[in-house]
Amino acid sequence: MYRHLMGLRQLSRRSISSSARRQIDNCVKEKQKLFQEDNGIPIHLKGGSKDALLYRATMTLTVFGSGYVVYELLSAAMPKKPQ
Repeated sequence: MYRHLMGLRQLSRRSISSSARRQIDNCVKEKQKLFQEDNGIPIHLKGGSKDALLYRATMTLTVFGSGYVVYELLSAAMPKKPQ
């Protein structure tokens, strides 16, 4: 606990301008060129394999979720008959 408080004290003493800054390359132009290029790929898949994997997972969950909702609705609409 004491170490955490001391760490916070040191962090609060350090000014923003004295902290080390990492140089980050500006890659906006390259991304704009990639997404604006007309190559027949839908915009939601132009990001690469990660976008394709996320798209497929989303579609799979949507289809199975919709099927489960329909199943539950049919199950609730037709209750079991007592024997």
